[in-house]
Amino acid sequence: MVIAGWILLGLSGGIAYAAVPPTVDQSASLLKEADSSRTQNYDRFLELLRHLDEQAAKLTPEQQEYLHYLQAWQAAYVGDYATSDRLADTVLTHSRDSVLRFKTDSLVVNSLAERSRYEDAFRRLNLLLSRLQTISDPDARALALTVATLLYEESGQYDLAWNYADQLANETRQPNDWICKTGYARLAALYKAGKLDGINEKLQQGIDLCQKVGDDLYANGIRLYLARVALQRGHSEKAIALLKSNYDAVQRRGYSWLLSQFDALLAEAYFGTGQIALSKQSALQVVARSGGNKYSESLSTAERVLYLMAKSQGDLRAALDHHERYMASNNGWLDEVGARALAFQIVQQQLLAKKLQLDTLSKQNQILQLQRNLDKKASETSRLYILLLLTVLAFIGFWAYRVKRSQLRFMRQARRDGLTDIFNRQHFVNEAEQQLQYCRKAGREACLVLIDLDHFKAVNDTYGHAVGDRVLKRAVAACQAHLRSTDIFGRLGGEEFGIVLPECTLEQVLARTERMRLAIVEVCGDPAEEICVSASFGVATTKHSGHDLRQLLVHADDALYRAKREGRNRVSVSDGRSKPQLGAVAVMAEGVQ
Repeated sequence: MVIAGWILLGLSGGIAYAAVPPTVDQSASLLKEADSSRTQNYDRFLELLRHLDEQAAKLTPEQQEYLHYLQAWQAAYVGDYATSDRLADTVLTHSRDSVLRFKTDSLVVNSLAERSRYEDAFRRLNLLLSRLQTISDPDARALALTVATLLYEESGQYDLAWNYADQLANETRQPNDWICKTGYARLAALYKAGKLDGINEKLQQGIDLCQKVGDDLYANGIRLYLARVALQRGHSEKAIALLKSNYDAVQRRGYSWLLSQFDALLAEAYFGTGQIALSKQSALQVVARSGGNKYSESLSTAERVLYLMAKSQGDLRAALDHHERYMASNNGWLDEVGARALAFQIVQQQLLAKKLQLDTLSKQNQILQLQRNLDKKASETSRLYILLLLTVLAFIGFWAYRVKRSQLRFMRQARRDGLTDIFNRQHFVNEAEQQLQYCRKAGREACLVLIDLDHFKAVNDTYGHAVGDRVLKRAVAACQAHLRSTDIFGRLGGEEFGIVLPECTLEQVLARTERMRLAIVEVCGDPAEEICVSASFGVATTKHSGHDLRQLLVHADDALYRAKREGRNRVSVSDGRSKPQLGAVAVMAEGVQ
């Protein structure tokens, strides 16, 4: 979700105001009212801001700094970050009010996150939280804790998000809008971490809390997750009823991000119930509302639904167009999610490296001091102490080496699937496109193989996910035994895998895929639990489909569907002329998000 958008968003309303020059006391009162009305009555806030700006020359220097903070907040809200940065810098440079500077720093963290400058945002957030113990103002503390909760939740640091949400809950004696916001972040973290036991009851409690404090915006945000759970569990009609009953309220609020999320889920739910016209209408509304933002979760969902819809109707050209836009949007959105997590890790490593550097300098200074003492005293005790300090210095160097090695390991993990240790979807796509481009220039043939384990959902449902994970690992190992070092092997999502085999003819690929099929049947079953697992293969070759990855995926997808339709546990080859069929396994369109 858009972090700054949620924190900065206010409510509507407004009343007339007489243009009477205020006194100093009245100006202070108006500034406080404007500050409190930002998230309670947005139109009133704008009216007060205009009035105070007209009387700015009559305000005290402290009141002018307060006004600059409110103007910086408003500029960030409308996306004018240059103005917001300039005004915030003025406050941070000249204000002597520690609380005002603290609140301004919280605003700057939001602004940096909104512009995807995540490393700067986390670096500044660490400094902000280090000053938290010096701040006693409850609103300033609540703002910083809310910023930390939402930013850590968006970067996948769920434990940190829960900790700061709990801290805010412990500091607040009665429910308010801050508790509602952090409650939203905590529930979002719970959902994204896959902890779905009793999730419906917890989500409903969060909705009730937000409604109690009058925050229907965050209540509808939580309803998004309630609808997603319903869709995941196959209750499309329930998801539609929940979204439609609150759609008018979201539409009246006019917050385009939330409205697009509602429309995207409605498109998915309508498609699942066969209401194609309504599904297409909702999906197209998301596309029209996306504007210049081509990399969003809602747009990715909408384009995926449009792709599946065109494919089911046999419209190959439209399916290819929507598939291309889906891949671009989804990869861009995943890159954004990954960028937040990577930025957090980088900042943490930088902080650790800086601490090690300071420790090293401190130890070096101690060594120099001891050397001076040694010159004066020539004492054996001093020599031994120097040796000890050198040992400590070597130990610090060793830890610095381990930190660097952990950084390299983290970069490798960003390209690997956590369960099977083969390429994840995004890195598979990048490597496959580069390899196909090389084969095109060299005039060499290549093949794409899509693999789908047959009836794998039944294995998970019957024996549990732990057994399912073992089956996936065995299937990967069975395939790897028949692959070369130059072949590209990746997990595209769930039980679906892809292999690019460069400089390999169709006859060679068929022989190797048949060996892989037999190997999967042989090694993936678990005799103790009477599990029988097989796999279906779809093969496409550049000789028939060309070197374009999108075209190869569509043709291999069709071949895979044909293999499943003809009885599963077999290899099917695309002739490059087949059209998409209803229900075919769309490897890249149905990938893990």
